[in-house]
Amino acid sequence: MRKFIALGAIAIALTTAACNTIAGVGRDVQAAGRAVTNSSDSARR
Repeated sequence: MRKFIALGAIAIALTTAACNTIAGVGRDVQAAGRAVTNSSDSARR
């Protein structure tokens, strides 16, 4: 029983860390998208 509780706690910790990592990646991708948009707008002018 203790093993299951320990595994559950580890799974919750990893899930929480993964959410933060995925959110960071999303912000990075969004910033890259803005940079591409700005570059294409500049090239059109």
